[in-house]
Amino acid sequence: MTENKMNKSELVSAIAEQAGLTKTDAAKALDATVAAITTAMSKGDSVAIIGFGSFKVGERSARTGRNPQTGAEMQIPAAKVPKFTAGKALKDAVN
Repeated sequence: MTENKMNKSELVSAIAEQAGLTKTDAAKALDATVAAITTAMSKGDSVAIIGFGSFKVGERSARTGRNPQTGAEMQIPAAKVPKFTAGKALKDAVN
C-alpha cells in the first residue's frame, strides 16, 4: 500500500477551493487554527472539534532506556506529549 501525503500547500489549496477563499486567506486561516490549537495545548487545555477529533496533552512518565550505539542504560525524563483522538465522523469517513 502506497502512502499519499498532503503537504501544507496542498491543504491550503483544498481549503481555499472548498471554502471559496483565496489561497492567501486560506493559509492565514490554517495558520491561525494551528496557532490557536498550539496555544491552548501549551497551557494544558484540550481542544475538541465535534465530528473531527480531540487534541489533548498526555503525560509520559520517566523511564530507563538504552543508548542504541553503546547499549548503556540512560534515564529518559518525563515529558508532556500531544495526542490526537479521532472523532466518530472522521473514523466513519476513513473506513
